[in-house]
Amino acid sequence: MDLWYTENHQEDTRFSIKVKEHLHSEKSPFQQIDFFESDTFGRFFTLDGLMMVTQKDEFIYHDMITHIPMAVNPSIKRVLIIGGGDGGTAREILRYNHIEKVDMVEIDERVVRLCQQYLPQTACQLDQDPRLTLYFEDGLKFVQEANDEIYDLILVDSTDPIGPGEGLFTYDFYNNCKRVLSDAGILINQHESPYYESYAHEMKRAHSKIKATFPIAKVYQFHMPTYPSGHWLFGFASKKYDPLADLQKEAWMNFGLRTRYYNTDLHMGAFMLPTYVKESLENA
Repeated sequence: MDLWYTENHQEDTRFSIKVKEHLHSEKSPFQQIDFFESDTFGRFFTLDGLMMVTQKDEFIYHDMITHIPMAVNPSIKRVLIIGGGDGGTAREILRYNHIEKVDMVEIDERVVRLCQQYLPQTACQLDQDPRLTLYFEDGLKFVQEANDEIYDLILVDSTDPIGPGEGLFTYDFYNNCKRVLSDAGILINQHESPYYESYAHEMKRAHSKIKATFPIAKVYQFHMPTYPSGHWLFGFASKKYDPLADLQKEAWMNFGLRTRYYNTDLHMGAFMLPTYVKESLENA
């Protein structure tokens, strides 16, 4: 049988991967979860039919969400991850031996348990590192109830602003993130894509809210082959640190971490955005 996974990137644009095997399918209380096996991208999983993680390119996303802030403030010790049920973001941040505490808040426990079963490449540290505490609840509610200034870094590893991820793109959420971050705190958020209009609209909405909330709000790019258009962004927001002026290149290199995508030269370049993206963000 000729079986293909297809995601509609726009009404007239599709992305497809030939599937060797459909490994698992279930509907959790929150979303439809599917795992597939392919030749080119290895094992991958989708939520509500949308691509989340593939074995082949997950390192790109997880390098760029974690190592950028760690190179700006190498003294980060207390981290909050919101989302990230595949475990890749937790895996990368826990590579820093000086990190003391990581709280990970994922609304759907089934995502975590299934990734532990089918994607151990990303989920390898979940339930394995005593510094990591898992909370299966709503991320928006978690930050609303968290104490002031208890985290140095918040990593919002969320789905798009529809369904379970919707509350993570609101003024209320960003204001609470600012409140629970220390004076030197950094927020990194999944910032959508600038290329297709529907994604660019959400990019601008998120950026306008973050700009209104944090004194420093920048955007950086990375190239994700299996996400719509391949051109994706993270947001960098902080009360204190500028991601370029405050880059601690030598301190980060002294950690001795081997990375496959991130490096400190790329760090600088990632914030150098194409003109159309800069204009879109300036008009947000």
